[in-house]
Amino acid sequence: MSDAFVSLLVWIGLRASRKAADDRFHFGYYKIESLVGFVAGIGLLGVGAAVLYRSYLAFLDPKPLTLPALALVVLLAAGSISMYRAVQMRKIAGKYNLSSLKLDANNAIKDGSASFLVFFTVLASSLGFHFMDAIGGMAVALFIFVVCYVVIKQTFLVLVDAYHNPELVNEIVKIVGAEQGVKVKDVLLRATGPYVQGEIHIEVDPSITVGQLDKIKSNIDRSVKQKFSGIQRLVISARPSKD
Repeated sequence: MSDAFVSLLVWIGLRASRKAADDRFHFGYYKIESLVGFVAGIGLLGVGAAVLYRSYLAFLDPKPLTLPALALVVLLAAGSISMYRAVQMRKIAGKYNLSSLKLDANNAIKDGSASFLVFFTVLASSLGFHFMDAIGGMAVALFIFVVCYVVIKQTFLVLVDAYHNPELVNEIVKIVGAEQGVKVKDVLLRATGPYVQGEIHIEVDPSITVGQLDKIKSNIDRSVKQKFSGIQRLVISARPSKD
């Protein structure tokens, strides 16, 4: 049920993030997708805590399982379906750089891996090692906590405008530096949902005309966006060189 709720949140977030920019959100609604991923990660922490608590109680008072054969069949089916879902969602999330869908994909991987792990703990419990069922539950809780940590960290950094990709910055500096008479002062990047917004500050010869400067800016904008399709918007500002 919690997984279905997370998927519903992700769907709502992706739908909202597709809305066009307006008078209130000048840069679009892309960050709603990251916000939904962050909220879903927080919610899954509560699910993990509940699973861990129940498993701890079961470990203190282990009991034989009822219908273990049915449980084993369900676990195999659930694990296979979850892993298939995870593969498909990871392809789409990687293609469009969607953090909330990455959360759902990682959650599905957690589900699939946990289902296969719990299959063996249920099997061991049906063979008389009743405490193994509780250990399987604790392992599931650990899976949930790991997924939540990764997702909450990634989405939080997006929400506070943190962006760390020195390789991309260096590539942009090389492209800009290839323009004759241009010196790069700063390259500032930020993530907004699946896209990257950027500012490039350059220095140019103070004797060039406005038309020449406009051509330089257009060349930089076109070259950067052609090489990096994920960059949606570039603001290029120039000032006269002191040399």
